[in-house]
Amino acid sequence: MNLTIRYFASLREALGERQELQGLPSPLTVAQLRARLSESSAAHAQALQHGKAVRCAVNQVMAGDEADVPDGAEVAFFPPVTGG
Repeated sequence: MNLTIRYFASLREALGERQELQGLPSPLTVAQLRARLSESSAAHAQALQHGKAVRCAVNQVMAGDEADVPDGAEVAFFPPVTGG
C-alpha cells in the first residue's frame, strides 16, 4: 500500500509538510497508521503519540481511529484547533 501523508500547523513545523510511504501492509486503520508513524522517529513519537490530541482526514474527509485507509490515500494529520 502507498500513501501520501500531510501534516498541518504545529505538526508541519515538527515533521515537515508531507511524506510518501510505500509498501505498507493492507488493510490499515488510521490508528494503525498513526502507531506505525510514531515508531518511525522520535519527532513522530512526540507529535503523534497515542492520547495526544491530533485530528485526521483521509482523502479530505474527517476520519476517526477506526477508519480504514485505502491504498493511494492522502492522509492529513493536524491539531484540533487550527487558524487561518
